[in-house]
Amino acid sequence: MQLTGAQFTQAAALAGNDLSTFPDFPAEIRAPIGTTFGVSAFQINFGSRAIKTAGDALDMLVAMNPAALKVEIADLRVGGMLIVDSGAFSDRNLRKAGFDENPLEDGSLDGYRVIEIDISRLTLEAVKDHGVSKKDGLRCKNMWALGLVYWMYERDRQPTTDWLTTKFASRPEIATSNIAALNAGHAYGETAEMPEGVARFHIRPAEIEPGLYRTVTGGEALSWGLVAGARLAGLKLFLGSYPITPASPILHILSHLKHHDVVTFQAEDEIAAVCSAIGASYAGSLGVTSSSGPGIALKGEAIGLAVGVELPLIIVNSQRAGPSTGLPTKTEQSDLFQAVYGRNGDCPIIVLATRSPSDCFDVAIEAVALSTKYMVPVLILTDGYIANAAEPWRIPDFDTREGFPVKFRTDPEGFHPFLRDPDTLARGWAIPGTPGLQHRIGGIEKDFDSGHISYEAKNHKRMTDARIGKVSGAARDIALQEVVVGPTSGKLAVVGWGSTFGPINGAVSDLLEEGVEVSQIHVRNIWPMPRNLGDLLRGFERVIVPEMNAGQLVKLLRSEFLVDAKGISKVTGQPFKIEEIKTAIRAEMES
Repeated sequence: MQLTGAQFTQAAALAGNDLSTFPDFPAEIRAPIGTTFGVSAFQINFGSRAIKTAGDALDMLVAMNPAALKVEIADLRVGGMLIVDSGAFSDRNLRKAGFDENPLEDGSLDGYRVIEIDISRLTLEAVKDHGVSKKDGLRCKNMWALGLVYWMYERDRQPTTDWLTTKFASRPEIATSNIAALNAGHAYGETAEMPEGVARFHIRPAEIEPGLYRTVTGGEALSWGLVAGARLAGLKLFLGSYPITPASPILHILSHLKHHDVVTFQAEDEIAAVCSAIGASYAGSLGVTSSSGPGIALKGEAIGLAVGVELPLIIVNSQRAGPSTGLPTKTEQSDLFQAVYGRNGDCPIIVLATRSPSDCFDVAIEAVALSTKYMVPVLILTDGYIANAAEPWRIPDFDTREGFPVKFRTDPEGFHPFLRDPDTLARGWAIPGTPGLQHRIGGIEKDFDSGHISYEAKNHKRMTDARIGKVSGAARDIALQEVVVGPTSGKLAVVGWGSTFGPINGAVSDLLEEGVEVSQIHVRNIWPMPRNLGDLLRGFERVIVPEMNAGQLVKLLRSEFLVDAKGISKVTGQPFKIEEIKTAIRAEMES
């Protein structure tokens, strides 16, 4: 299903539509076939206007078996189109999916436009002359369904045909079988008598800024942004990582970029991964480590070491749902407290949050710039939705980017490892082996004036204040907070962070068109926060904060700025729908 969705995404992009995708993976590596545990879904929102989210309720659902119908039907809007493979609705499959009766016969789907097609039988008929087994033939069902959907939305089949030919070059019978199924599904749409009200859709190209675009996932954009940031800083990049869902794509992607001065190390555990990255930074490279919430917890002491020795370090947290192992493949944004506070001692770091796949590129560059300027770890918060989702990205002109080259300490006169820049409070970065700059750093507290170990009380306060001061001072390099859409003051502000940007933007934009006085504020810089954020929030009578957690940013805003903000929580492992946020806004306005 993921490959099928990716092909439709490519077709939509080539047709000039704006789009956003939401791949929804099962957590089990090999769940029993036909069970709800193994349902893999791919959602795409595409159109002729700007698309900021993977969508609200579904307009069309293609369910390949009863389990898929059971899991996804709740998201299909009333009156929406439902295409089902009736050939998969056997008694055995119905029982495995938890149905007591066949939903195609009991009237439970009367609120939808249902198209029943025996896709399994028609697929086998289409591939029978291509020398594949029945098992391999049935694996072509997704291509048959894709061909039908291509017909409905007037999509070009040739790019998918070319992709199949290339992907299965060593198994031509598999390639030709899938192509035959694709063409058969398209032909069915052309020749079959569809139910009343079922017609083709023509989606015009989107009016977007001219330029060279490509589809990009959050994992890709974040990885490339880290490489770009290292290049702008004049540094080699070292990634020390341990595989974990949904952060693993960063390790996969960066491992193929050796030609861009990237070294990747798959460590034996999370602690070794972050410590290797710290060692790389000590040696003069940009140390990066990536994980999800459980792995970030294991890295906690070592992140504190990076704070204590004051070295640049980029930490990527691709958030997932729940405590401990939780829901590995479901999205959530419940690690904000962990990012801002989750270390022993007064241990401040800079925290940024990405809002969309394409935004990851710029956030990664900003993280590198702040980390190297202030000699402090920077944690980037993304999540499973952003990491796996895709959207069009206008490829930037890298040559126009202003660099921020690192200046290593080379002068031995008066040197000690914690000698600070008076403006940034950052200590000098001296590469080991530089003549006259021999030094030792470690996790025990250091003397402010010499860098030697110190247990003196006043010195500890001075060092604590310095570590806090340089992170707070980084606010000078952070852009002032702006209102995304709506008035800059008024009745209600909807404040979000991370992947809530798209659904909040859709909800607020729709309500503004209806004449509702509402504004959207989206926070990228979680810690330190923009200098004007408090004043901006106090300009609104009411503030609501939709979050995919039990209420974390809302508590941070209340404690920092004493604003009477109200949280709107969603913890289902799924992104917000536009309508959910619109309902919350209307309820707040009417209360």
